[in-house]
Amino acid sequence: MKILVVEDEPKVASFIKKGLEEELHEVEVAYDGFVGKEMALSNSFDLLILDINLPHMNGIDLCKTIRKENVKVPILMLTALGTTDNKVLGLESGADDYLVKPFEFRELVARVRALSRRSAQEDSKVYKIADLEMDPSAKVVKRSGKQIDLTAKEFSLLEYLLKNKGKVISRVDIAEKVWDIKFDTGTNVIDVYINFLRKKIDKGFSPKLIHTLVGMGYVLKEGD
Repeated sequence: MKILVVEDEPKVASFIKKGLEEELHEVEVAYDGFVGKEMALSNSFDLLILDINLPHMNGIDLCKTIRKENVKVPILMLTALGTTDNKVLGLESGADDYLVKPFEFRELVARVRALSRRSAQEDSKVYKIADLEMDPSAKVVKRSGKQIDLTAKEFSLLEYLLKNKGKVISRVDIAEKVWDIKFDTGTNVIDVYINFLRKKIDKGFSPKLIHTLVGMGYVLKEGD
């Protein structure tokens, strides 16, 4: 998995990073809440590990901010505060699990694996709109029962639109969530891939599902 660790104590961050990399995970580290927020919202991670007592933005506020952006990534909270009230506060902010410091590394690994399994089960969900269906686990897309072949990037783009159906998605959102890049206003790559997708899932079918809102972005919905 690709994991982001937001931890301001360098020794603890290094310990977690080294241990998880030995478990064959890809790990990135942020040392304060603000940087952690920027990294979490501009990249695609499979798991976030957040300390609560962080400079610039604490882990509770960071977790709430991430959830407000509709990011579904599993979040594991780390803290030295082990009271029931603190655990409840962490979970109510949107965290999926809570681990009190000091902890044994094998317990951290067990919790990471449990969250990974839970996330995989959620990914087994089939997304639908009108007669369009996507099964992310099987990597299959069908419209009116006809299977549609998509490239990996087209699949990721359609999955992002399906997860946010009915919502207006800007080019910046797509660039950062699907391409993992900061948006370059000098490129039309987003528009090109939207057109690729339209030809495959809209051409020859009714109703049209991908709509352009000039100056705003795109929306996946039925009807005009």
